[in-house]
Amino acid sequence: MAVPLSILDLALIGPGETARESVDASVETAQHAEKWGYRRIWYAEHHNMSSIASSATSVLIAHVAAHTEKIRLGAGGIMLPNHAPLTIAEQFGTLETLHPGRIDLGLGRAPGSDQKTMRALRRDPSSADSFPQDVLELQAYLAGKSRIPGIDAIPGKGTNVPLYILGSSLFGAKLAGMLGLPYAFASHFAPNALEDAVALYRREFKPSEQLAEPHVIAGLNVIAADTTEEALEEFQQAKRQRVNLLLARDRKFTDDEADMVLESPAGQQVLQMAKYTAVGTPSAVADYVDEFTKHADADELIVASSAPRRAGRLRSLQLLAEATDLVPA
Repeated sequence: MAVPLSILDLALIGPGETARESVDASVETAQHAEKWGYRRIWYAEHHNMSSIASSATSVLIAHVAAHTEKIRLGAGGIMLPNHAPLTIAEQFGTLETLHPGRIDLGLGRAPGSDQKTMRALRRDPSSADSFPQDVLELQAYLAGKSRIPGIDAIPGKGTNVPLYILGSSLFGAKLAGMLGLPYAFASHFAPNALEDAVALYRREFKPSEQLAEPHVIAGLNVIAADTTEEALEEFQQAKRQRVNLLLARDRKFTDDEADMVLESPAGQQVLQMAKYTAVGTPSAVADYVDEFTKHADADELIVASSAPRRAGRLRSLQLLAEATDLVPA
């Protein structure tokens, strides 16, 4: 494989499943990924979503880290406007203290929720405006160079947990470049600005204590199966699930109804979100991964397995690892 492969674990709670079953599956996924040669696994902060179990992101990372040995684990990401920088420095400083050399901290400025949930989190709608300053405050705590005299993150001070800026627009790209931090683009669900954002990041990049050269991580959906037909069927089911998640309100679409919605303008927007999806046999997926890496000008890919069922997602990740000849660390 030309670049490292990592995993975005969406910590999905499937129909009829419990949050505990989702967490157990995340542990199993990480244990397998460690053996298969993936570089890192990230979990995203989402709130008030019945299908996602990663709301307490740092707690989930701690649990998975305690059940694995080498693979890097982190947030992809923490929505920093939801939190005080000191709190996040303490949480991830504690993680780094417990699991040295294995913790990443990806940062985003989106709410990770709806307006009602934002209020429940006691978040001010304008809090995203201070995101650049909050990143610098957080970075200073982790470096042991607090910007607020007399205030230190303990644990956290001096741990230098590596920061990553997440984004789906030009804002994050420019900020990551200016701060000399790695940049992760959410092309797995927001593909439109990928090329412009990566070009801007590389153009604006200034070396920092953390990073001497630009490092781009691009998101990619993957559905690998033993046959093309099986992969395409899983992809269709995944699209139906996304329609139900994003467009259904107080009811669930049947498969036929979901297929009809996919033909509508709203459905086409859902399909556009999945623009960058590798679907097919292991060899076909490996070819797509190689082409996408060049297209995205990426130094690393982070893949989200879009298969509709847990067994299919795990199998997809295994087939991808085998097809790209990943080597365990």
